[in-house]
Amino acid sequence: MLIPRVLIFVMRGTSVLLLKGAAHKRLWAGRYNGVGGHVEAGESLLAAARRELAEETGLSADLWLCGTVVVETGENPGIGLFVFTGECPAGEAESSPEGVLEWVPLDAVSGLPAVEDLPVLLERIRGMQPGDPPFSARSFYDRSEHLTVEFF
Repeated sequence: MLIPRVLIFVMRGTSVLLLKGAAHKRLWAGRYNGVGGHVEAGESLLAAARRELAEETGLSADLWLCGTVVVETGENPGIGLFVFTGECPAGEAESSPEGVLEWVPLDAVSGLPAVEDLPVLLERIRGMQPGDPPFSARSFYDRSEHLTVEFF
């Protein structure tokens, strides 16, 4: 079983909007990630992505599904991550209780304290265009506790 969640990477030219998790957060405090969250009952994936983007940033964008990731958490249920991206040419992002929002140049992402799969996912998304088939991936920790992301 999987819990459905959306993850959104909004672009502005060669920068991506990232959320630096608030210090009080249980998971990923002080770490950078895209914005996103749970899919509500009766909500489509695209509607969930739009809602989460608006709630966490105050922005809207023309989003499209660029991939899916099955996240093996070591427990049941795991997480079904639906990854969206889109261009947001204008507007000011409004930080929320979730954390501080920053437009980060894509070339600077690898130097940030980020969620482990962030650089891998952004590298995959970077070359994609609307209309490209979505990628399919699986992420898991191996025996040495190293995160692996496998693309299919």
